Amino acid sequence: MSDDDRIRDGPRPDGGGSVDDGGSVDDGGSVDGGDVDDADDGSARTESVAGVLQEAIARAFGGHDLAIVLATLASIYGLFTLFVLVANDFELTTNTINAIASTLRLLTFFAASYAVLALALNLHWGYTGLFNIGVAGFMAVGVYTMGLLSTPPDATSGMGLGLPLPVGVLGGMIAAGLVGLIAALPALRLEADYLAIVTLGLSEIIRLTMNSSQLSSWTVSTFGFGTGGGSGLNLPVRPTDALFDDGAGEALLTVLTGAGIRRSIVVDAAYTLVVVAFVVGVYWLLSRVGASPFGRVLKAIRDDELVAQSLGKDTRLFKIKVFIVGCALMGLGGILWQGSYGYVNPNSFRPIVTFYVFVAVIIGGSGSNTGSIVGAILFVGLLFEGPRQFGGIVQNAMDLGSAPATFAGAVGPLFGLDPMPFLAYALENISALQFVLLGVVLIVIMQRRPAGVLGHRTETAAAIDLGVRPEGNAPAARSGEEPTSRPDTTAAADHGGETGGDGDE
Repeated sequence: MSDDDRIRDGPRPDGGGSVDDGGSVDDGGSVDGGDVDDADDGSARTESVAGVLQEAIARAFGGHDLAIVLATLASIYGLFTLFVLVANDFELTTNTINAIASTLRLLTFFAASYAVLALALNLHWGYTGLFNIGVAGFMAVGVYTMGLLSTPPDATSGMGLGLPLPVGVLGGMIAAGLVGLIAALPALRLEADYLAIVTLGLSEIIRLTMNSSQLSSWTVSTFGFGTGGGSGLNLPVRPTDALFDDGAGEALLTVLTGAGIRRSIVVDAAYTLVVVAFVVGVYWLLSRVGASPFGRVLKAIRDDELVAQSLGKDTRLFKIKVFIVGCALMGLGGILWQGSYGYVNPNSFRPIVTFYVFVAVIIGGSGSNTGSIVGAILFVGLLFEGPRQFGGIVQNAMDLGSAPATFAGAVGPLFGLDPMPFLAYALENISALQFVLLGVVLIVIMQRRPAGVLGHRTETAAAIDLGVRPEGNAPAARSGEEPTSRPDTTAAADHGGETGGDGDE
């Protein structure tokens, strides 16, 4: 048994595709090859494509995990649909339908954006134990590099080279990874607390550098591009917007707008679907990484780096590699998020953004990719957008009068059993009170469920269950001997023991 195979985290949970007796994965959704007419053939082909797509999504997430994500998303959708209906007195008009569609689209976009960032942070913190609190800085590197490469030279603010957008996106990810490499070489020699300080300082250095008007003017005169300083940088037009200019996209837009749906909702929804597709791709990538020998070494470094070193692993090299990959994904997350607005400003990358991403990972459970997505959905729905929606509903439903200007003026009437001034003050300052709510939620989670929503689950140590041998691959018994069976290793794995005896070593 190799050193990588001995780093085990427990038995494989149920989920994924089934394996037939020959060891091949059943893809499902096969189409009979009989003689059919053209209509039936086209229908069968469509069903086959849909079946393959459904199987691919289920296999990427795992059947059980996909159900968890969809159930969480449906719950948040239901809550916000109720909010909009209450705000509109349950009158199902065209404006109400547009309000529901716009709200759900916005929720999906924010949840998907935070999910990409949470997955990238989970690769650092959950898989490897690297306490990186410079997420916002690596996002800024990705976004600004993409903008400098792909923004037209005649942009209103800032100046780019006008290269194709895929070049800009790839360049942004590479630049974020290279900055991660520069930070990793000296910083990963430090302990976790000092690594956090270094990454936080680097993040602020990046933000302040992007905010410098003098640096922008110098780069424009010297290289022909600039960040725009504090004025920000215009970003390329979203490629999904062009889908509705002609052809099938224009026809679909005509149908939907004819039904009363606003054009902006349809166009924004197309870009949101692209971000969701990236979430699926990043999830699949990190799931494969976690189930690989490379991922098992990362988990060993997280649990006990000295043990991983004793097995002959160059832990510093592994940490540098994973730091580069995670930073590149953070750059991608920033591109997907800020690219929706067509404009970026250095103030979009304050340390509070990193804090939000950490909250999402903590809620979902560190070390769980599915938990990162669920945590992002719950954070956006209940802590990021939820208080604002709820505050607006209460303000519209109740006549609270003008809010007091000071906290003392809001608290004073409470002694006279008049809560209305305090409630009006709280709703007027709901954005500031969100931080109080975040703190309370974190305290409760740390006390009641420190592992997060899905952090209790046993991690998969390999892409397949190494404790079960398919029947078709069982060794044939010799003549006159009873067939031998593989010893049961489930109990040993459940107790953290290693499978295999002296012969495997």
